Parts: sequence; C-alpha cells; structure tokens
Amino acid sequence: MKILVIEDDVSISELICMNLEAAGYEAFPLFDGLEAERSLGDAVCHDAALALVDVMLPGKDGFALMEDLRRAGIPVIYLTAKDDVVSKVHGLKAGAEDYMVKPFEILELLVRIEKVLERTGRGREKIQVRDVVIDLKEHSVTKAGARVCLKPLEYELLVMLAANRNMAFSREELLRRIWGVDYMGETRTVDVHIGQLRKKLDFHEVIRTISKTGYRLEDWGE
Repeated sequence: MKILVIEDDVSISELICMNLEAAGYEAFPLFDGLEAERSLGDAVCHDAALALVDVMLPGKDGFALMEDLRRAGIPVIYLTAKDDVVSKVHGLKAGAEDYMVKPFEILELLVRIEKVLERTGRGREKIQVRDVVIDLKEHSVTKAGARVCLKPLEYELLVMLAANRNMAFSREELLRRIWGVDYMGETRTVDVHIGQLRKKLDFHEVIRTISKTGYRLEDWGE
C-alpha cells in the first residue's frame, strides 16, 4: 500500500519513510509542492492510498495542494509545525482527514494512518507475517493455510504488533491499547498472552522481548 510523504525536511522525510516501510507500507517521498502537483498525474502516484503533507512546503504549500489531492482521490493527513487553531481549522475544513502537529510520535502517526485508511475504505484486508496471514475482515488467522484459534485478546494483540511491525511496545502501552485504560490487572497479563501467541504461531523468534521495554514483532522481509 503506497503512501505519499510530501515533506521538504529531508531528515523528517527519511524518518517517516523508514518507519512506514518497516510497518509494511510503500513510502514515496516528495520534497516540493510543485513537484508533488506534477507527480499526481504520473502513474507512480495513481494508486496512492494516503498522503502525509507538510503545510509549509516550497513551491506550493500544503493547503494549496489539497485541491489537487482531492481531485486525485487521495486522503490527506497534515503533518506540520503550524499548531495554531486557525491553521488546524483551515486544514480540516479544507478536507484533511487528520492534522498532526510536529514533533509527533511515530507510533501515534502509524495508528492515525491505520484509522484514516479504515475510515476511507482503504484499510488493509490482510496482514501477512512469514507464513501467518491475518484476515482483518474475517477476524481469522491462518498459519501455512491452517486455521489457528486465538482468543479475542490474543487476536487483538497480534494485530497490534503485526500492523506496527518492527516497532517496540512497552507492556504498559499494550495494556492501554488492548485491555483499555480502565484495566486494573498486572503487566504480566501481557507476558502470558505473548507466550500463547509465540506457542500457537511458532513465533518464538518473531515476537522479540525488548529488554526493560516490552515486545516487538520483527519482520524485515528477509
């Protein structure tokens, strides 16, 4: 799934693209507003599912690009240092699906991307990690073609890790996102569920324990 990264700061663009690709997306960087406008007519951008757009771009700013992106049928998330309310309202009223102020956490960006893709009907229907396929529409998991029975929280935990592959999550973050902010249990609950996933999917070398942090599902496409 291709995502356009329209950002003139090379270091920020490289960081975003690296994390998008680690999460299983195809990142296509553009560094100038006019370059982006021209590229929208090319076949390479034709199938883009989403655009991450800086507002303060050279050539043509991100707000002015909105009409071009809307004509191309590409949803937009603004990523910008412009944190004033007027700019936020302007961007959202112009048609952006979301508006994030720099600096931002990459994990939060990935979650917001997933939500926008789901909301616009462009969400991934399946996620594959090695020989394991997660069918997001059917809420089912298969390994080498054979159905694997997972409990609801095991499934949600697997989806969270697989959709954000190669990113480390703390136990506390996983508890908050999967079990909810009102959950009063211990973080050992996460360890137990991770153990079950490793056993059922033979993911002992795929779901890694990160010392003093938590867990990461590793899949570098090797």
